[in-house]
Amino acid sequence: MSEIRKRFLSVVKRVNHAALLANLIKWIILGSIVGIIIGILSELFLLSLQTVTDKRIEYPWLVYFLPLGGAFVSFLYTKYGKVSAQGNNLILDQIHEGNKEIPLRMAPLVFIGTVITHLFGGSAGREGTAVQMGGSIAEFIGKIFKLDRTDKRIILMCGISSGFGAVFGTPLAGTIFGMEVISIGTMEYSALIPCFIASFSGNLVATSLGARHAHYIMSGIPELSVSVIIKVVIASLLFGIISIVFSEGIHECKRIFSKFFKNALVRSIVGGIVIILLTLLIGTREYLGLGLSSISASFNQGVSKMAFLWKIVFTSITLGTGFQGGEVTPLFFVGSTFGNALGSIFNLSPSFLAGLGLIAVFCGATNTPISSFFLGLELFHGDAIIFLFMACIISYLFSGYHGIYTSQKINNAKSKILQLPENTTIGSVRSLRRLNN
Repeated sequence: MSEIRKRFLSVVKRVNHAALLANLIKWIILGSIVGIIIGILSELFLLSLQTVTDKRIEYPWLVYFLPLGGAFVSFLYTKYGKVSAQGNNLILDQIHEGNKEIPLRMAPLVFIGTVITHLFGGSAGREGTAVQMGGSIAEFIGKIFKLDRTDKRIILMCGISSGFGAVFGTPLAGTIFGMEVISIGTMEYSALIPCFIASFSGNLVATSLGARHAHYIMSGIPELSVSVIIKVVIASLLFGIISIVFSEGIHECKRIFSKFFKNALVRSIVGGIVIILLTLLIGTREYLGLGLSSISASFNQGVSKMAFLWKIVFTSITLGTGFQGGEVTPLFFVGSTFGNALGSIFNLSPSFLAGLGLIAVFCGATNTPISSFFLGLELFHGDAIIFLFMACIISYLFSGYHGIYTSQKINNAKSKILQLPENTTIGSVRSLRRLNN
């Protein structure tokens, strides 16, 4: 009997490993397909952004066409977008519920919309575009291969990972981000290998095609001491609060402009006019577009003490009035410039705090502490590893249940004093908060 049992267990083990191998091969193929396609699209997208940004700098008068550009983007989404206007939240909803459809047209629409936004000077990022392209392409591939519900969820996460990894040149952060952004407090480990393959191949293809990614060097990293730890903790708490200001700024601008301007085209025209007037009022154009030069400057020299606040205002109005683009690069801008401004207050290197701020504000606004930590490792070449981790986890806690993704579910409470009913989302928390006010 013992011999039979041993043979049975041996067969079971062989069958299980054969199934695991088949599953691995399946996701190597599917993840690579997603990554290759998104890698190509991401390089084309990055090249397009660089081209239109150069043109906007070369021809400063282009900013005066921002209202018309916004109206055209809103027209495209009103006429052809339909559910595509929900953006990243549509992808999260599809992963959670599986009862919606992510149209393939989302990819070209968000591509065109974001390029137009940056051509005329809207303050937006690029992550949202990459994630939406990744999600729509992944959904289409899932239909072609007739994947079941479980595999459809995984391939959508692959789309998120590949877009994030390819656009920022951070394949490890992209891997974790695709699994972590879905729900607060949990990660989908079943998608670990697929997301890594998609993110790695997407980044590899994009860089092979010539994509250039901005990585930074922090200077003045202090020795670990009690006084430094206290300063980093306080700074990280402030980073978490700033992430709330950023997230709520965008949400409130969407609500207010939607309330007073029902027509999407009119809303974008008004938003464009406000951006132009603000630009003329403050006398600088550093808050238009991605703002990559200001991010770099925060690591090498001083920046305006109010730069982070102006960027929040410009980005909130841009995205709140119907222009297309992501939030992550503006988050990098806000975090790095705010950290730089804190340098003299905390008597720490502005470059060092700029690095912590970049990662921590992103973390607080996306509620993704692990992917934010990996992002810091990849952007800063592994420097200040302990401080980066501290900044991420503290900002994550003190950002509470705020965030840029309203469809993000809260599966596990950040603290026992922050317990919420099951299946609560960031959006539903915002609604309850407004009702109580």
